[in-house]
Amino acid sequence: MKTLKTHGVGHWKLQRISAIAMIPLVIWFTTSLMLTLMDGYEQSIEWLQSPFNATGLILLFGTLYFHAASGLQVVIEDYVHHEGLKIVSLILIKLIATVLGVLSILCVLKIFL
Repeated sequence: MKTLKTHGVGHWKLQRISAIAMIPLVIWFTTSLMLTLMDGYEQSIEWLQSPFNATGLILLFGTLYFHAASGLQVVIEDYVHHEGLKIVSLILIKLIATVLGVLSILCVLKIFL
């Protein structure tokens, strides 16, 4: 029984840490995006070819998909009562978040490199 409490607290802490980590990343990204979009396509590509910006975007994508998958996991665990459906849903959420995260990072790296 103690492992369930420990797992729940650890999951809760990771969710809060990822939310806090996203705050500066989202502020940086939205500010940069607004400034870059005004300059056009070439400037946007040039912006993404910067190592600082590419790294920031990769960190944002990783944190974003981790946070989303963690949040959806909590919803599924709380509201899906059929055990088989719960397991399939959790696997699908983690798989989709991983695939989307990898694809997003590959897109950033393709433009960066």
